[in-house]
Amino acid sequence: MRAPFPITPVLAQIAIAYRNPILIADKALPRVPVLKQEFRYRKYALADGFTLPDTKVGRTSQPNQVEFGFSEIQDATRDYALDDPIPISDQMNAPEGYDPQGQATENLADLIALDREVRSANLVFDPNNYTAGNKTTLSGDTQWSDPDSDPIAAILDALDIPVMRPNIALFGRDTWTKLRRHPKVVKASHGTEGDSGAASREFIKQLFELQEVLVGEPWLNTAKRGQDPVLARVWGKHAAFIHRNMQASASYGVTYGFTAQWGDRVAGSIPDDDIGMRGGYRVRVGESVKELVCAPDLGYFFQDAVA
Repeated sequence: MRAPFPITPVLAQIAIAYRNPILIADKALPRVPVLKQEFRYRKYALADGFTLPDTKVGRTSQPNQVEFGFSEIQDATRDYALDDPIPISDQMNAPEGYDPQGQATENLADLIALDREVRSANLVFDPNNYTAGNKTTLSGDTQWSDPDSDPIAAILDALDIPVMRPNIALFGRDTWTKLRRHPKVVKASHGTEGDSGAASREFIKQLFELQEVLVGEPWLNTAKRGQDPVLARVWGKHAAFIHRNMQASASYGVTYGFTAQWGDRVAGSIPDDDIGMRGGYRVRVGESVKELVCAPDLGYFFQDAVA
Protein backbone atom coordinates (compact mmCIF):
# COMPACT_ATOMS: atom_id res chain seq x y z
CA MET A 1 0.00 0.00 0.00
CA ARG A 2 1.34 3.40 -0.94
CA ALA A 3 1.64 5.82 1.97
CA PRO A 4 -0.43 9.03 1.53
CA PHE A 5 2.71 11.07 2.22
CA PRO A 6 5.66 8.98 0.99
CA ILE A 7 8.95 9.32 2.83
CA THR A 8 11.86 10.51 0.70
CA PRO A 9 15.03 8.68 1.84
CA VAL A 10 17.38 11.61 1.16
CA LEU A 11 15.14 14.07 3.04
CA ALA A 12 14.67 11.58 5.88
CA GLN A 13 18.44 11.34 6.28
CA ILE A 14 18.68 15.13 6.46
CA ALA A 15 15.94 15.31 9.11
CA ILE A 16 17.54 12.60 11.22
CA ALA A 17 21.10 13.89 10.90
CA TYR A 18 20.33 17.58 11.37
CA ARG A 19 20.89 18.62 14.98
CA ASN A 20 21.14 21.96 16.67
CA PRO A 21 24.10 21.27 19.01
CA ILE A 22 22.72 23.46 21.81
CA LEU A 23 19.56 21.38 22.31
CA ILE A 24 19.56 19.02 25.31
CA ALA A 25 16.09 17.40 25.28
CA ASP A 26 17.37 14.08 23.93
CA LYS A 27 19.86 13.87 26.80
CA ALA A 28 17.48 15.08 29.48
CA LEU A 29 14.61 12.78 28.47
CA PRO A 30 16.17 10.04 26.28
CA ARG A 31 14.12 8.54 23.46
CA VAL A 32 12.70 5.07 24.05
CA PRO A 33 11.09 3.18 21.13
CA VAL A 34 7.52 1.94 21.60
CA LEU A 35 5.79 -0.57 19.33
CA LYS A 36 2.50 1.27 18.89
CA GLN A 37 1.23 4.81 19.15
CA GLU A 38 -0.74 3.76 22.22
CA PHE A 39 1.63 2.21 24.74
CA ARG A 40 1.97 1.25 28.39
CA TYR A 41 4.85 1.92 30.73
CA ARG A 42 5.58 0.49 34.14
CA LYS A 43 5.70 2.45 37.37
CA TYR A 44 7.41 0.37 40.03
CA ALA A 45 6.42 0.31 43.71
CA LEU A 46 8.95 2.28 45.75
CA ALA A 47 8.61 0.13 48.87
CA ASP A 48 9.60 -3.12 47.11
CA GLY A 49 13.20 -2.04 46.69
CA PHE A 50 13.64 -0.95 50.31
CA THR A 51 11.57 -3.41 52.36
CA LEU A 52 13.78 -6.21 53.66
CA PRO A 53 12.14 -9.67 53.84
CA ASP A 54 13.31 -12.53 56.07
CA THR A 55 16.18 -14.11 54.14
CA LYS A 56 16.98 -16.94 56.58
CA VAL A 57 16.46 -20.44 55.16
CA GLY A 58 16.11 -23.66 57.13
CA ARG A 59 18.16 -26.72 56.20
CA THR A 60 15.26 -28.33 54.32
CA SER A 61 12.87 -25.40 53.88
CA GLN A 62 12.31 -23.14 50.91
CA PRO A 63 13.48 -19.51 50.80
CA ASN A 64 10.83 -16.86 51.27
CA GLN A 65 9.29 -15.58 48.04
CA VAL A 66 8.99 -11.95 47.12
CA GLU A 67 7.14 -10.25 44.28
CA PHE A 68 8.06 -6.90 42.80
CA GLY A 69 4.93 -4.91 42.09
CA PHE A 70 4.30 -2.30 39.46
CA SER A 71 1.39 -0.53 37.88
CA GLU A 72 0.96 -0.16 34.14
CA ILE A 73 0.09 3.30 32.92
CA GLN A 74 -1.43 3.76 29.49
CA ASP A 75 -0.42 6.69 27.32
CA ALA A 76 0.04 7.58 23.67
CA THR A 77 2.52 9.46 21.54
CA ARG A 78 1.44 12.61 19.76
CA ASP A 79 2.22 13.63 16.20
CA TYR A 80 4.22 16.82 15.68
CA ALA A 81 4.82 17.97 12.10
CA LEU A 82 5.31 21.02 9.88
CA ASP A 83 4.98 21.62 6.14
CA ASP A 84 6.86 24.00 3.84
CA PRO A 85 5.47 24.67 0.33
CA ILE A 86 8.18 24.90 -2.35
CA PRO A 87 7.07 26.38 -5.71
CA ILE A 88 8.45 24.79 -8.84
CA SER A 89 9.81 28.22 -9.75
CA ASP A 90 12.04 28.15 -6.63
CA GLN A 91 13.64 24.92 -7.80
CA MET A 92 13.98 26.20 -11.36
CA ASN A 93 15.76 29.36 -10.18
CA ALA A 94 17.85 27.79 -7.42
CA PRO A 95 21.60 28.41 -7.77
CA GLU A 96 23.88 25.48 -8.48
CA GLY A 97 24.42 23.30 -5.43
CA TYR A 98 21.36 24.62 -3.59
CA ASP A 99 18.51 22.18 -2.93
CA PRO A 100 15.31 24.01 -1.86
CA GLN A 101 13.71 20.80 -0.58
CA GLY A 102 16.78 19.82 1.41
CA GLN A 103 17.02 23.32 2.92
CA ALA A 104 13.33 23.24 3.80
CA THR A 105 13.83 19.88 5.50
CA GLU A 106 16.65 21.29 7.65
CA ASN A 107 14.60 24.35 8.61
CA LEU A 108 11.55 22.26 9.52
CA ALA A 109 13.63 19.74 11.47
CA ASP A 110 15.14 22.61 13.46
CA LEU A 111 11.69 23.94 14.40
CA ILE A 112 10.40 20.46 15.30
CA ALA A 113 13.45 20.00 17.54
CA LEU A 114 12.96 23.42 19.14
CA ASP A 115 9.34 22.57 19.89
CA ARG A 116 10.47 19.37 21.60
CA GLU A 117 13.05 21.37 23.55
CA VAL A 118 10.31 23.70 24.84
CA ARG A 119 8.08 20.80 25.86
CA SER A 120 10.97 19.10 27.66
CA ALA A 121 12.03 22.27 29.47
CA ASN A 122 8.46 22.92 30.58
CA LEU A 123 8.27 19.36 31.92
CA VAL A 124 11.63 19.16 33.72
CA PHE A 125 11.44 22.71 35.07
CA ASP A 126 7.90 22.28 36.43
CA PRO A 127 7.88 22.01 40.26
CA ASN A 128 4.73 19.89 40.01
CA ASN A 129 6.86 17.12 38.51
CA TYR A 130 8.81 16.64 41.76
CA THR A 131 7.55 15.08 44.97
CA ALA A 132 7.07 17.17 48.09
CA GLY A 133 10.40 17.62 49.85
CA ASN A 134 12.32 17.28 46.58
CA LYS A 135 12.03 20.93 45.57
CA THR A 136 12.64 24.39 46.91
CA THR A 137 12.19 27.97 45.76
CA LEU A 138 15.16 30.27 46.31
CA SER A 139 14.89 33.98 46.96
CA GLY A 140 17.02 36.88 48.10
CA ASP A 141 20.33 35.89 49.68
CA THR A 142 19.72 32.17 49.08
CA GLN A 143 19.79 32.61 45.30
CA TRP A 144 23.07 31.64 43.67
CA SER A 145 23.36 35.07 42.10
CA ASP A 146 24.00 36.42 45.62
CA PRO A 147 27.72 36.13 46.55
CA ASP A 148 26.78 35.40 50.19
CA SER A 149 24.72 32.31 49.28
CA ASP A 150 26.16 28.79 49.47
CA PRO A 151 25.19 26.85 46.33
CA ILE A 152 27.67 24.04 47.02
CA ALA A 153 26.07 23.16 50.36
CA ALA A 154 22.56 23.57 48.94
CA ILE A 155 23.23 21.23 46.01
CA LEU A 156 25.12 18.61 48.04
CA ASP A 157 22.30 18.46 50.60
CA ALA A 158 19.70 18.23 47.84
CA LEU A 159 21.47 15.36 46.07
CA ASP A 160 21.16 13.23 49.21
CA ILE A 161 17.36 13.54 49.36
CA PRO A 162 16.06 11.42 46.41
CA VAL A 163 16.02 7.65 47.04
CA MET A 164 18.22 7.20 43.96
CA ARG A 165 20.91 9.84 43.77
CA PRO A 166 20.59 12.19 40.77
CA ASN A 167 23.37 11.66 38.25
CA ILE A 168 22.82 14.55 35.83
CA ALA A 169 22.30 18.28 36.31
CA LEU A 170 20.24 20.58 34.11
CA PHE A 171 20.79 24.33 34.26
CA GLY A 172 19.29 27.22 32.38
CA ARG A 173 22.06 29.28 30.78
CA ASP A 174 21.55 32.18 33.22
CA THR A 175 21.74 29.81 36.19
CA TRP A 176 24.86 28.10 34.88
CA THR A 177 26.73 31.34 34.19
CA LYS A 178 26.10 32.67 37.70
CA LEU A 179 26.80 29.34 39.42
CA ARG A 180 30.18 28.80 37.77
CA ARG A 181 31.25 32.36 38.68
CA HIS A 182 30.01 32.20 42.28
CA PRO A 183 32.91 33.07 44.67
CA LYS A 184 32.52 29.86 46.71
CA VAL A 185 32.45 27.71 43.57
CA VAL A 186 35.48 29.48 42.10
CA LYS A 187 37.42 29.06 45.35
CA ALA A 188 36.58 25.37 45.43
CA SER A 189 37.70 25.08 41.82
CA HIS A 190 40.96 26.96 42.23
CA GLY A 191 41.82 25.57 45.62
CA THR A 192 42.93 29.05 46.68
CA GLU A 193 41.41 32.14 48.23
CA GLY A 194 40.91 33.68 44.82
CA ASP A 195 37.27 34.31 43.97
CA SER A 196 37.50 35.56 40.38
CA GLY A 197 37.18 33.50 37.21
CA ALA A 198 34.83 30.63 36.47
CA ALA A 199 34.61 26.92 37.21
CA SER A 200 34.61 24.47 34.32
CA ARG A 201 31.80 22.08 33.52
CA GLU A 202 34.13 19.17 34.25
CA PHE A 203 34.86 20.54 37.73
CA ILE A 204 31.15 20.92 38.54
CA LYS A 205 30.56 17.37 37.35
CA GLN A 206 33.28 16.03 39.65
CA LEU A 207 32.36 18.28 42.58
CA PHE A 208 28.81 16.94 42.71
CA GLU A 209 29.64 13.40 41.51
CA LEU A 210 27.54 13.66 38.36
CA GLN A 211 27.71 11.83 35.06
CA GLU A 212 26.80 14.86 32.98
CA VAL A 213 26.11 18.57 33.26
CA LEU A 214 23.58 19.88 30.73
CA VAL A 215 23.08 23.58 30.01
CA GLY A 216 19.98 24.79 28.16
CA GLU A 217 21.13 27.31 25.57
CA PRO A 218 18.39 27.97 22.99
CA TRP A 219 16.30 31.08 22.59
CA LEU A 220 12.59 31.28 21.77
CA ASN A 221 10.77 34.18 20.16
CA THR A 222 7.76 34.84 22.41
CA ALA A 223 6.26 37.65 20.30
CA LYS A 224 3.26 37.09 18.08
CA ARG A 225 3.85 36.60 14.36
CA GLY A 226 4.45 39.91 12.60
CA GLN A 227 5.64 41.72 15.72
CA ASP A 228 9.22 42.57 16.61
CA PRO A 229 10.92 39.51 18.08
CA VAL A 230 11.14 39.14 21.85
CA LEU A 231 13.68 36.48 22.75
CA ALA A 232 13.63 34.47 25.97
CA ARG A 233 15.60 31.44 27.07
CA VAL A 234 13.79 28.12 26.66
CA TRP A 235 15.31 26.84 29.91
CA GLY A 236 14.60 29.38 32.64
CA LYS A 237 16.55 30.51 35.70
CA HIS A 238 16.22 27.18 37.47
CA ALA A 239 18.23 24.02 38.12
CA ALA A 240 17.21 20.37 38.22
CA PHE A 241 19.11 17.29 39.33
CA ILE A 242 17.62 14.01 38.14
CA HIS A 243 18.45 10.32 38.03
CA ARG A 244 18.74 9.28 34.39
CA ASN A 245 18.93 5.61 33.42
CA MET A 246 19.99 5.34 29.78
CA GLN A 247 19.13 1.61 29.79
CA ALA A 248 15.53 2.11 30.91
CA SER A 249 12.66 1.25 28.58
CA ALA A 250 8.89 1.51 28.84
CA SER A 251 8.79 -1.89 30.55
CA TYR A 252 12.10 -2.12 32.41
CA GLY A 253 14.30 0.07 34.57
CA VAL A 254 13.69 3.10 36.75
CA THR A 255 14.44 6.61 35.54
CA TYR A 256 13.15 10.12 36.25
CA GLY A 257 11.74 10.54 32.77
CA PHE A 258 11.97 9.49 29.15
CA THR A 259 10.53 10.18 25.71
CA ALA A 260 8.39 7.51 24.07
CA GLN A 261 8.99 7.50 20.30
CA TRP A 262 6.78 5.62 17.86
CA GLY A 263 8.46 4.92 14.55
CA ASP A 264 11.12 7.00 12.84
CA ARG A 265 11.09 10.67 12.01
CA VAL A 266 9.08 11.48 8.91
CA ALA A 267 10.55 13.55 6.09
CA GLY A 268 9.35 13.67 2.52
CA SER A 269 7.62 15.67 -0.17
CA ILE A 270 4.56 15.36 -2.39
CA PRO A 271 3.52 17.30 -5.50
CA ASP A 272 0.98 20.05 -4.86
CA ASP A 273 -0.69 21.70 -7.88
CA ASP A 274 -2.07 24.54 -5.73
CA ILE A 275 1.36 26.04 -4.93
CA GLY A 276 2.04 29.05 -7.17
CA MET A 277 1.27 29.22 -10.88
CA ARG A 278 3.28 26.13 -11.86
CA GLY A 279 2.56 24.01 -8.81
CA GLY A 280 5.23 22.76 -6.49
CA TYR A 281 6.14 20.38 -3.70
CA ARG A 282 5.02 20.24 -0.10
CA VAL A 283 7.86 19.21 2.21
CA ARG A 284 6.88 17.66 5.54
CA VAL A 285 8.95 16.81 8.63
CA GLY A 286 7.55 15.29 11.79
CA GLU A 287 7.74 12.71 14.55
CA SER A 288 5.47 10.88 16.97
CA VAL A 289 6.69 11.27 20.57
CA LYS A 290 5.55 11.81 24.15
CA GLU A 291 7.76 13.26 26.89
CA LEU A 292 7.07 11.74 30.30
CA VAL A 293 8.07 12.10 33.93
CA CYS A 294 7.53 8.64 35.40
CA ALA A 295 9.46 8.84 38.70
CA PRO A 296 9.13 12.33 40.23
CA ASP A 297 10.83 11.13 43.42
CA LEU A 298 14.12 10.66 41.52
CA GLY A 299 14.90 14.34 41.15
CA TYR A 300 15.40 17.61 42.99
CA PHE A 301 14.36 21.02 41.65
CA PHE A 302 15.63 24.50 42.51
CA GLN A 303 13.09 27.06 41.35
CA ASP A 304 14.37 30.62 40.75
CA ALA A 305 17.92 29.48 41.46
CA VAL A 306 19.21 32.89 40.35
CA ALA A 307 17.66 36.34 40.18
